[in-house]
Amino acid sequence: MLTVTVKWQKETYSKVEIDTTQPPYVFKCQLFDLTGVPPERQKIMIKGGLLKDDDDWSKLGVKQGQKLMMMGTADEIVKAPEKGPVFVEDLPEEEQVLNLGHTAGLFNLGNTCYMNSTMQCLHSVPELKSALVEYSSSARNNELDQTSHMLTVATRDLFNELDKSVKPVAPMQFWMVLRKKYPQFGQLHNGVFMQQDAEECWTQILYTLSQSLTSPGSSENASAVKSLFGIDFMSRVHCQESGEESSETESVYSLKCHISQEVNHLHEGLKHGLKSEMEKVSPSLGRNAIYLKESLINGLPRYLTIQFVRFFWKRESNQKAKILRKVDYPLQLDVYDLCSEELRKKLEVPRRLLREEEGKKAGLKISEKKSDAKDSDVKMTDAADPSNGSGESSTGASQEGSSSGKKTHLTGVYDLVAVLTHKGRSADSGHYVAWVKQENGKWIEYDDDSPVPQREEDITRLSGGGDWHMAYICMYKARTIEM
Repeated sequence: MLTVTVKWQKETYSKVEIDTTQPPYVFKCQLFDLTGVPPERQKIMIKGGLLKDDDDWSKLGVKQGQKLMMMGTADEIVKAPEKGPVFVEDLPEEEQVLNLGHTAGLFNLGNTCYMNSTMQCLHSVPELKSALVEYSSSARNNELDQTSHMLTVATRDLFNELDKSVKPVAPMQFWMVLRKKYPQFGQLHNGVFMQQDAEECWTQILYTLSQSLTSPGSSENASAVKSLFGIDFMSRVHCQESGEESSETESVYSLKCHISQEVNHLHEGLKHGLKSEMEKVSPSLGRNAIYLKESLINGLPRYLTIQFVRFFWKRESNQKAKILRKVDYPLQLDVYDLCSEELRKKLEVPRRLLREEEGKKAGLKISEKKSDAKDSDVKMTDAADPSNGSGESSTGASQEGSSSGKKTHLTGVYDLVAVLTHKGRSADSGHYVAWVKQENGKWIEYDDDSPVPQREEDITRLSGGGDWHMAYICMYKARTIEM
């Protein structure tokens, strides 16, 4: 990797790195971070001409330590008079973010929309940001490898930069570390970085954070990621031919919505995803047999992630083809009927209290039989406190839930807070965009570096049926009750 010196106005920046495997536009994004001059305004003199975004570094003859001259004006904040009204532009950048109502976009560094949309969705989880803020090198698990540690730090730093900036952010450091940890995201085609699958990026990042955001010497259950996104399954595995039956448990970070001709709604696809057939050796038959696996949710998270299984491998074209079928999804999702009998019993009282609380807000009268002294002292909240994923709060949540020592309980009801969409016919091409609900209740479309407000009623129209953006990943936030 080359290092050069860049002269801009009265400033001189030494040892600026150039990654010659990446296009010059990426180098301009680095200079934007240093100088505040947007890439489109930069005029960099090189070899008697101007450096273009798509130039080939190997043909430019740039040498180690070479001095480059850059011209261009930086974005400036208008200064207010000493006495007079305070304009938004005059506020510190952190305050500008608050007034703007949403955080910054992310520059596309070359087919990185899959990464940008993933990070914008995960960035909307305040509890994840809090866990990252508390992460430090001293708290690093001894069993954690160096690249996982670096990716965790890069995620923390990127989230922090997004929170403080009103201008688009170039996620250069994060992207470099992501490719180092997971080389598949650095695949090249004709010298250009290839588009990747956003779901794979989402899964790999969450897996890494699940390994790093734990207390030293603690079990997996102490992972912040497990607490926030972990779904526990209880499954019955049955062979009709031999009569064999067994049960098993597993934990995952997302539900799958399987799409077929019979599936028109998210709930139908989720039910399909809880049943599957597998072929394995039957001990009693002494040969392979077909087993039916039926699963039920036995532990719910605070943030429920759902993947629409829209892509499959098409041998004829040797690529991931896309199922374009329209599948509707709601702003509010109830997964009660997908839960085990054990979990349903734990959800019954919180669900009843939730209905009563919502009834009061709607001005409905609650039956005296249902509102005794114990149950009437209830507060409905978002899932902002730790849960053990079983429908009841952990000891830690009862301490943090409220000053009166109430516990936070899940209800099985979730509100949509983020949608990651894909436009195109293949997972490894097309374009990914994030649609994220802000703390003020408004929705923002994050199309790389261009955040645009959207109406809530338009969010559920991203359900497919054509070549427009359609939901690939949905993230729901738990509606909870304190009691």
